[in-house]
Amino acid sequence: MRIAQVAPLAERVPPVRYGGTERVVYALTEELVRRGHDVTLFASGDSLTSARLASMSPRGRRLDGASDGLFYEIAMLEEVYAQANRFDLIHAHVDGLAFPFARQSDIPTVHTMHGRLDLPAQLRMLSRFPEQRLVSISRSQRLPSLHFPLNWIGTVHNGVRLQHFTLQESPSDLPYLVFLGRISPEKGPVEAIQIARRAGMPLKIAAKIDQVDKGWAEEKVIPLFDLPGIEYIGEVDEREKAELLAGAAALLFPIDWPEPFGMTMIESMASGTPVIARRRGSVEEILVDGVTGFICETDDEMVQAVGRLSEIDRAQCRRHVEMHFSAEKMTSGYEVIYERMLSEWTLPATDQVIAELFGETKIAESRTLAAIEQPQRIGSSQTQSYPS
Repeated sequence: MRIAQVAPLAERVPPVRYGGTERVVYALTEELVRRGHDVTLFASGDSLTSARLASMSPRGRRLDGASDGLFYEIAMLEEVYAQANRFDLIHAHVDGLAFPFARQSDIPTVHTMHGRLDLPAQLRMLSRFPEQRLVSISRSQRLPSLHFPLNWIGTVHNGVRLQHFTLQESPSDLPYLVFLGRISPEKGPVEAIQIARRAGMPLKIAAKIDQVDKGWAEEKVIPLFDLPGIEYIGEVDEREKAELLAGAAALLFPIDWPEPFGMTMIESMASGTPVIARRRGSVEEILVDGVTGFICETDDEMVQAVGRLSEIDRAQCRRHVEMHFSAEKMTSGYEVIYERMLSEWTLPATDQVIAELFGETKIAESRTLAAIEQPQRIGSSQTQSYPS
């Protein structure tokens, strides 16, 4: 298949440090290429990929401190759909931003919704495009939208490239807990610090602070970094993250929001490290309570779970990810969706009319003529660029 993968421009693909969606796009793109598909990745120019790279901005916009990412992404989508006839399908990872472009295109688009879907403005936007093909990253992600006539065509859980994470059968000689990802109210960093201290274990915090959360973090979280046993590391790269997770006794995940997926949970389990999480959003789809970690309701239960970590088989955590959350598993899920889309799309009403009037052989003739008239595809070594 000739597939366009459209990534957000906030981060490089794969991200240098923080970045969930871009890391998923990287894993999917690399596995599609390995399976022989012809993939073009629309992403920032510093992205690393074995696919054909269409550079849509010089670098990932966030680490540049840029506030103009939206304008770059709109320009990117204009470019994607200007080239649409070069592809069999387009896979967009920019939530609803691609909807108006996809509506005007004859080439099928599937949109993976990577963010939360419980905010009124998002639901209002989604309801304006009921025909767009949507994929959720967890079943729970869809719940707020169930009363809207949306075109969900599948759920595909995110996957990780297992080669980035090494199973560590036991934690570090100096056991610690870890909090990974983003410092924000809904992620629960304050609660993680309180749980670790009550459990009597050190806590390493590897997380970014977005500008929107900076004021809250300075008031509520940063003063807690000076407490005994609390170590703030900041953002980490892929190697640092893998080492940090592998050495941890557990990942603390005390979220208080409808988490659409939670990449850190599967990254932790891929390292053999169990997860102690609050029962919110996708948690019950990702973890197996008592097997790959503990699913809790309260901080008290999370403190108690720290004392039960010896019950968890770390090798089973890794096997759980291998079976359900690998890049290979995710890619197979998307291939099924792609094939279903194309089977529905490649026998349009025009073909049905031709078949009824002239017989099936005319369909083959008409498709041959259409193929001859299609523009030539981009050469395999060509990199497209968009002016910076």
